[in-house]
Amino acid sequence: MPEQLGGLSDSEAAELCRRLRVRLIDTVSRTGGHLASSLGAVELIVAIHRVFDTGRDRLVFDVGHQCYAHKILTGRNAAMETLRTFGGIAGFPKPVESPSDAFIAGHASNSVSVALGMARARTLQNENYQVLTLIGDGALTGGLAYEGLSDAGDSGEPLIVILNDNGMSITRSVGGVAEHLARQRLKPQYLHFKKGYRKVMSVLPLGGHIYNVTHKVKTAIKETLLPCSLFEDMGFTYLGPVDGHDVKRLTQLLSYARELKGPVLLHVRTVKGKGYTPAERNPDLFHGVGRFCVETGELVHPTAPNFSAVFGQALCELAEKDPKICAITAAMQGGTGLNGFAHRFPERFFDVGIAEGHAAAMAAGMAKQGMTPVFAVYSTFLQRSYDMLLHDVALQGLHVVLAVDRAGLVGEDGETHHGLFDPAFLDTIPGMTVLCPASFAELRDMLKYAVYEVKGPVAIRYPRGGEGAYQDGAPRHPAVLLREGTDLTLAGCGTLVNELLDCADRLAADGIRAEVVKLNTITPLPLELVARSVKKTGRLLVAEESAEMGGIGQRIAAGLLAAGIPVQGLALASTGRGFVTHGTIPQLRRLCGLDGESLYHRAREVCGHGKSEETSGCAAGGAGTG
Repeated sequence: MPEQLGGLSDSEAAELCRRLRVRLIDTVSRTGGHLASSLGAVELIVAIHRVFDTGRDRLVFDVGHQCYAHKILTGRNAAMETLRTFGGIAGFPKPVESPSDAFIAGHASNSVSVALGMARARTLQNENYQVLTLIGDGALTGGLAYEGLSDAGDSGEPLIVILNDNGMSITRSVGGVAEHLARQRLKPQYLHFKKGYRKVMSVLPLGGHIYNVTHKVKTAIKETLLPCSLFEDMGFTYLGPVDGHDVKRLTQLLSYARELKGPVLLHVRTVKGKGYTPAERNPDLFHGVGRFCVETGELVHPTAPNFSAVFGQALCELAEKDPKICAITAAMQGGTGLNGFAHRFPERFFDVGIAEGHAAAMAAGMAKQGMTPVFAVYSTFLQRSYDMLLHDVALQGLHVVLAVDRAGLVGEDGETHHGLFDPAFLDTIPGMTVLCPASFAELRDMLKYAVYEVKGPVAIRYPRGGEGAYQDGAPRHPAVLLREGTDLTLAGCGTLVNELLDCADRLAADGIRAEVVKLNTITPLPLELVARSVKKTGRLLVAEESAEMGGIGQRIAAGLLAAGIPVQGLALASTGRGFVTHGTIPQLRRLCGLDGESLYHRAREVCGHGKSEETSGCAAGGAGTG
């Protein structure tokens, strides 16, 4: 298919765009996914494939929410039925799926840096291919994007940056003159004249001097009237803005940009959700959407109560009585449950854009001056704040509250979004307290406890989705005994205690009495109750929905060893030492040996009842990345 696109007429390309939209809407209505972004980028993707060979040329997506049409056009149309399902294709670019996927993309603002690295590698190896990146205006709220743009513009490397501006972050240029000039400078006649003028001036006597004078005059006028001086000051040839849904125009400009021997920025204006009215009306809802009815746009399964919503409600209740409490998010207002807070307390709500490091540093400044900042952030994005948590927050013992959403396995978004690493890196931060609620009630109580009783930095980590059968709570105790036993100690935290209790029930049917210890605090580690239980049972199984390295299990084992407490049998069940693929959370828990049945087989093994064939690959040390 890609090699055929270059021969399409403009009308055929427009028809292809229409068919792609139909396919995307139909597919995502059944699988869920990032619909609005992909619909808005259809013409862009088609134009790119008309001009470039993505099997050789390098197309780097930023985040990758816009990549569905690209997947269809690069041999994965039939596989779209498996989009984001266990064993199926991923919702983000993934090189193992296709050579046309140049780079894994799941976090924002890094694409220009990656693309520049590829361009420099091309030059150093004397190879011949094009490098381009597709970055949204939302990603330009992240500082890393400007670091990449600054270096790329200064580098002189042939590189095309396509800025997909859907009006979410960049203000539209104002004024009829600006619009008129933008249209004129993108006309094919002007582009051909410009290229010919450069060529003629390069060979005429005094041509270089004449060109420099006219270029300075033109630049002065343009900087006054056109919104492109920022990028041109960085060293880019700026093209745009252009209608991102005019596939003919996009193809012409990309062809022109390909001929320029230097950094080019093509500014494209698009409509998020283009071609599907419900998505155009509500692009936030259809940014990442579950299954829905195509005719009405209504979700098949309405949103159920979840930890994010409970957090948002609880924070509002506290803020109602305490004017020092403020909320910070990094472009995830709805996802972190803060819509209500933003509506009720707009003066105390701060969305800093895709800038998690800035959010943490700003929170430190607020805390230093007497406010109580609560930074709500997905676990996978908190990784970007590590330096600020150390240098700006912990070094001065500042009271910053981190609401770590999507902790643990998140499901269909896969490797780039699972929250598996924060237990290890948060534990390295001096003075940090990390709390793990297992129920909505515990989340409410732990939030109040974190705000008013914990000193210094504190994190509350909770999963995506809802609570399980366990809905009790004793959050003020670092660890609690949920069930007494004599043969084995089962230890874990968060909603995974539901799987441990299921495991204990299965063991009881075999006559094995398991003691279940629930950890409410994982940093500092409450070793005393675990140690007391292990002294009694002599055996231990620790289960955690996080990475093995530096995880809870390893720290407990090290603590018992240091205390000289003998353990006859020990098993550490985690998500392993690698990355975990995409699928539903029950499927992934099964894959990693963290569901009740898998833990039951591990526990029997610890108790000396023979090695079970049910031991999972993840629990044994290698998470699937399929």
